[in-house]
Amino acid sequence: MSATDFGILSFGAYVPRARLQRKAIAAANSWFAPGLRGLAKGERATCNWDEDSITLAVEAARDCLVGFDRDALAQLVLASTTLPFDDRCNAGVVANALQLKSALRTLDATGSLRAGSTALAAALDGGGYGQTLVVAADARKSKAGSVQEMHYGDGGAALLLGQGQPIARLIGTHSETVDFVHQYRMHDKAHDYAWEERWVRDEGYLKIVPRAVAALLERCAVDPATIAHFCMPGTLSRIGAAVAKRIGLPDDAVRDNLAAVCGDTGAAHPLLMLAAALEVAKPGERILVAAFGEGCDALLFEVTPAIAGTVQRRGVKGALAARREDGNYMRYLSFNKLIDLERGMRAEPDKPTQMTVLYRNRDMIQGLVGGKCRRCGTVQYPRQRYCVNPECNALDSQDDYAFAERHGKILSYTADALTYSPDPPTYFGMVQFDGGGRMLMDFSEIEAGKIDVGLPVRMVYRIKDADAMRGFVRYFWKATPA
Repeated sequence: MSATDFGILSFGAYVPRARLQRKAIAAANSWFAPGLRGLAKGERATCNWDEDSITLAVEAARDCLVGFDRDALAQLVLASTTLPFDDRCNAGVVANALQLKSALRTLDATGSLRAGSTALAAALDGGGYGQTLVVAADARKSKAGSVQEMHYGDGGAALLLGQGQPIARLIGTHSETVDFVHQYRMHDKAHDYAWEERWVRDEGYLKIVPRAVAALLERCAVDPATIAHFCMPGTLSRIGAAVAKRIGLPDDAVRDNLAAVCGDTGAAHPLLMLAAALEVAKPGERILVAAFGEGCDALLFEVTPAIAGTVQRRGVKGALAARREDGNYMRYLSFNKLIDLERGMRAEPDKPTQMTVLYRNRDMIQGLVGGKCRRCGTVQYPRQRYCVNPECNALDSQDDYAFAERHGKILSYTADALTYSPDPPTYFGMVQFDGGGRMLMDFSEIEAGKIDVGLPVRMVYRIKDADAMRGFVRYFWKATPA
């Protein structure tokens, strides 16, 4: 392996903190769908009211880029089946939040559960373009009392590809495109429609996936018995083991599909399972990824000795460990707009977005960039022409100073039950940042009784609010327990 091999340089993951207990779903719907009790094991990750596929992608990307120069990126691809905007580059929003340079190619990949795996395969096959960040995130909606509600989960994963000393190199890829409709969602519908499970298993997974994998292994001259990790998402019971047996893979190669602790994260799941495999893989081991959906993408990797030098990050293990058990099914229904709550008059103000202001202040708003005085070193947000230090007051002396990656502590806080919030009360207060600077901020993911002065916090990119009349979502940064 040369020092300039192209492959996976880094990986990252993000799973929302809230974990809805499946037994709560089954209990609430048992009067109508008693069969759900058979699926009432474990938990599924659910977005907070201020999270969506863009915020999931930002968090996964931040985790992936720890220790890497963001200015080296040449391309960012965002894969999702639940992109918030139909006519706005969602990847561009992620790039702005990450404060990437403007000389960057961005692309939204969507339309299939294979969006993430196809984006990854395309980026790997076109490795001559430069460093590429492939991010996949999904926050799929499901009808109340449905099997999908039990199976789905929200989350994101990111992979950094480029030249250098990759932790895993690509051996080969193979794709099969077959218009086998196992589920679909029309553009004017909020929820997926799924077909009969036995048909999907027998005619879909057990025929299409083995054909794609066999073609890949034959092309690469790889014995199935040498595969150490087999990553294949699938909500059907024991489908991974059934496919592995048909392919001839070792039984112990089948990776946990994270169903019990997370749920299926849609287009992100192949990348999430790959990231989980990389966390435990050893040099020389081979990882096979198979993503099913209107065909199959098969990708084969070999782990390199560079895996031993991987920078410490939260990753899949850390994301799954940072959990908050949630048995409040009604709150989940409210956040996902499955019930129409009376939210009161305070929820009805008209909130138009001034696009000119958003553009002119995009680094400050989207990237949480403030200023640092060159004369006295005072840090402030927002950045202004005059230094806020009364002993300095220098004019036009501030350089950009990014707050997003800095931790801090709560100086003061308020729990406001009068201001409208989808999850009352509204928590906000003053944050003192490590290294200087303080800011009045909204807080997110605060549990009652678990907030106090001095609590360590970190910054997260979240939905600030929405202009329901014009259909525009505004994002900003909030503080959350570190």
